[in-house]
Amino acid sequence: AYRACLPQVKLYGPTNFSPIINHVARFAAAATQQQTASQYFVLLIITDGVITDLDQTRTAIVNASKLPMSIIIVGVGGADFSAMEFLDGDDGVLRSSSGEPAVRDIVQFVPFRKFQNSPKEALAQCVLAEVPQQVVNYFSTYKLQPPKNPAAK
Repeated sequence: AYRACLPQVKLYGPTNFSPIINHVARFAAAATQQQTASQYFVLLIITDGVITDLDQTRTAIVNASKLPMSIIIVGVGGADFSAMEFLDGDDGVLRSSSGEPAVRDIVQFVPFRKFQNSPKEALAQCVLAEVPQQVVNYFSTYKLQPPKNPAAK
């Protein structure tokens, strides 16, 4: 579906991630009021450009790392995605622009070009690879249990 739509989509800049991360984080923050492991948010960002609000995005990710939320970034095209690799946090703890460390790694970056000639299942597997552990990590870190018998309401 993505490959079929791409020729009709016009991508443009600036490439600002912090507004959408903060927007989804507000929903995730509201979900924490339930004090149960009942909601978790996954934000998928598809981008073709070099990020233009890196400091604000780092801060947004560090703040979101305390929430029931994961961020998946898929880079399309030939841009320099080194900043996305940095946000991924696989090479160390991501820090905000003020130095605050992320509570946990919530970002997965996947360069689409590595999967252009692969089966679509390979892309899906890589895109979702870290999400199960991120979900478990969040709920266990905050000692949250699933709601008791949610079907019996």
